[in-house]
Amino acid sequence: MGLGEYKRKRDFKKTAEPAGAAEARARKSRANRFIIQKHDASRLHYDFRLEMDGVLKSWAVPKGLPWAQAERHLAVEVEDHPIDYADFEGIIPQGQYGGGTVMVWDRGTYELTPPGDPVEAVRKGKLHVILHGEKAKGEWALIRIRSDQGKNQWLLMKTAGAVKPISKKRDDQSVKTGRTMKQIASARDAEWQSNRVDEKDSFKARIAKVARNASLKKKDESKIVGQARRLPKSRIGSRGGDSAGSHSDPLGNLQDLPKAKPRFTGDWIYELKFDGIRALAIKDGRTVQLISRNEKKLNDRFPEVARDVADFEADECVVDGEVVAMDEEGRSSFQLLQRAELDGKDAPLAFYMFDLLQLNGHSLIGLPLTLRKELLTRLVPLSGDIIRFSGSLGTDAETLLPEIRRRGLEGLIGKQRDSVYESGRRSGAWVKLKCVNEQEFVIGGYTPPAGARKHFGALLVGYYDKGRLLFTGKVGTGFDSKLLSTLHKQMRAEERSICPFADLPSKQKGEWVQGITPGEMRKYTWVNPKFVCQVKFAEWTRDGKLRQPVFLGLREDKNPRDVIREK
Repeated sequence: MGLGEYKRKRDFKKTAEPAGAAEARARKSRANRFIIQKHDASRLHYDFRLEMDGVLKSWAVPKGLPWAQAERHLAVEVEDHPIDYADFEGIIPQGQYGGGTVMVWDRGTYELTPPGDPVEAVRKGKLHVILHGEKAKGEWALIRIRSDQGKNQWLLMKTAGAVKPISKKRDDQSVKTGRTMKQIASARDAEWQSNRVDEKDSFKARIAKVARNASLKKKDESKIVGQARRLPKSRIGSRGGDSAGSHSDPLGNLQDLPKAKPRFTGDWIYELKFDGIRALAIKDGRTVQLISRNEKKLNDRFPEVARDVADFEADECVVDGEVVAMDEEGRSSFQLLQRAELDGKDAPLAFYMFDLLQLNGHSLIGLPLTLRKELLTRLVPLSGDIIRFSGSLGTDAETLLPEIRRRGLEGLIGKQRDSVYESGRRSGAWVKLKCVNEQEFVIGGYTPPAGARKHFGALLVGYYDKGRLLFTGKVGTGFDSKLLSTLHKQMRAEERSICPFADLPSKQKGEWVQGITPGEMRKYTWVNPKFVCQVKFAEWTRDGKLRQPVFLGLREDKNPRDVIREK
């Protein structure tokens, strides 16, 4: 037995499968493991693997396990696999050997009956095994029938009585992550080297590109999988269980996960909603990159954060968090963060971490939230002024919200306890509960200055709906003279002759909206919709406009096309 054939067939620069650099020693002190992986390659089949002599002895079983007494299924012996392949779930890139989707379908331990040496049993061509798995429980026999062009063909036969077949739903559920084959294929979380990630996806999908650019290397998964197995089991999709982010975020595209219905208690936890700049902290050795939602590097803006991330207790990791500036009451303030940068003044900074997406070269996005957070607490020392952990405040939002309001905080983020890290869409698994009306808007132009004010009077802002930029109001407060000058200079570089708003001018009940007539519009200066600003306001009016809006700052971390009306 050995891994020579396994390594010969694979290019580990292109596939995320474990290379098996160091073969494991045979472990005779306890029961050996078995693993069954569902594998959708050129044809759907099941890979049946038994741990022995430091490798996984493997057979491809086209029809899977037989369940009826004496039922027999063909099993074709294939190359031995490394021990750490037992935890592999994800995508083998097309063009590579066995290209397709792989699920950890079942796992557990096995024993020979009568007791004996499994290596000797394979040599003789007959193994009678008792499986103690999560799905497969009972006795089966493997019997070699012939050798065909170097491929040994066996029969996998059910012995010692029939067992009830598992349900169709259970057949399509991973024992490792709870995902279906379709969800695993969408997530692409083990296919870092593939170039087939949709680069147009939102923040979460973009992490695939960011991770490639950061040259993250693959390392032994046992460093984190071993920890994960020692934690309480949790199933993705279970709604009575155990864990959280934001509405726009990195990897994978789990389109088929059930949409969550926001609740106030039970399977939700609640964390503080921060008012800062969302950032990915990517560590590779001593090299650190801070990346914004629109893939801008933030190292130069927040060097103290990058410096402290370099001390994380991991060779490689990807952490999702938010850079914030703290006011005298300890509250995060985006306005304070931007003013500190603009005026060159110091403000107490913090990087609140709330999710761990990758550790030592392996994606964690398919794990339940509670598990990812548990690994995050182990990864980063909780002492220090800058790096901070965003933990759960509780499970009852109705009790928490009054206190959040009383303290003048932004609000809460509700997260399903067992949620995976979704991408490419706004998932119901993470919801915002705001205590203040504040969100991003796209700048489409500005009015001329009046009175003593210089540069411009008010910003004309809106949001996207079905690809159309819709006008929401004028923002004329929140500026000082320096900010007016800086913004005006930036906007002049993007001037255009045509109004970018699809619904201007327009009338409601016979009146021009906000007095913006065609003649008035000729006085305005229009700009390309490339600038995103943060605005606080009293409320939405019945006609969908902003009441008492106040400018807080520019958001350089947000793609204008991602700006929609928040609920």
